[in-house]
Amino acid sequence: MSTLPPEFLRFLERADTVLARVESLLPPPPRPVNWEAHAYRWRRHRGYGQLEAVLHPHRIRAEDLCGVEDQLARMDQNTRQFVAGRSANNVLLTGARGTGKSSLVKAMLDRYAKQGLRLIEVDKDDLVDLPDIVDLVAGREERYIIFSDDLSFESGEASYKALKSILDGSIAGTPQNVLIYATSNRRHLMPEFMSENLETKVENGEIRPGDTTEEKVSLSERFGLWISFYPFDQDQYLEVCAHWLASFGLSAAQIEAARTEALQWSLLRGARSGRVAWQFARDYVGRLESGA
Repeated sequence: MSTLPPEFLRFLERADTVLARVESLLPPPPRPVNWEAHAYRWRRHRGYGQLEAVLHPHRIRAEDLCGVEDQLARMDQNTRQFVAGRSANNVLLTGARGTGKSSLVKAMLDRYAKQGLRLIEVDKDDLVDLPDIVDLVAGREERYIIFSDDLSFESGEASYKALKSILDGSIAGTPQNVLIYATSNRRHLMPEFMSENLETKVENGEIRPGDTTEEKVSLSERFGLWISFYPFDQDQYLEVCAHWLASFGLSAAQIEAARTEALQWSLLRGARSGRVAWQFARDYVGRLESGA
């Protein structure tokens, strides 16, 4: 039987309730990072970011990337320099959708993970946490690529300014074991409007773009290496289809028989790209195996 006054017991109950509510607002205790993993995601919980290991990363072999040999060679050279501890550039991969931009980044992880390369995927909205991510991996022996896929911004976004600063504009220098690889369908990462042409000035015969255009160009220019991707022509598309069909075990005769359907598939999708070719191969082989 408690001898405490009823008023004090009610106070303790209310205090417990208040503490429970306060605890729900506090950040969770940081989880230890699994530094043995090769790939990571930056995830936010209750407004606080954490580095989470990806236990089963999407493995893509560079040898499976057809039609982008020139882009692969440039990307590989830059990444090889980085892994070897030599100077290398941040990379912006731009161009047509489905042509292998993000696959090229994943292929670099597959090729160089054993040499110490690591990949950290960061969503665009979480780029404001870039300084925290950089501080977390600075000083480690591994080489980290911070990867942001399908990047685009609207004017005034905080993540735009964070990325701009971390690339080349902050008082704090970026550690030598970190690079930024980003993909985008836009070269300048931001929408462009006809009204911006009105800001263009002519001074002493020299055409100078307005401040808005300068702001947009300044971000993409901070990437030292630009790699552009283009829509496939028909022959390139069919070559990629043949590669994937062969990887599923189809014979040369079966691949030739699939040619017409491959072209029809691209017409229905309104595009010829590596992604469309991969999707066709999966569908075609699945139907072939089921006897459809």
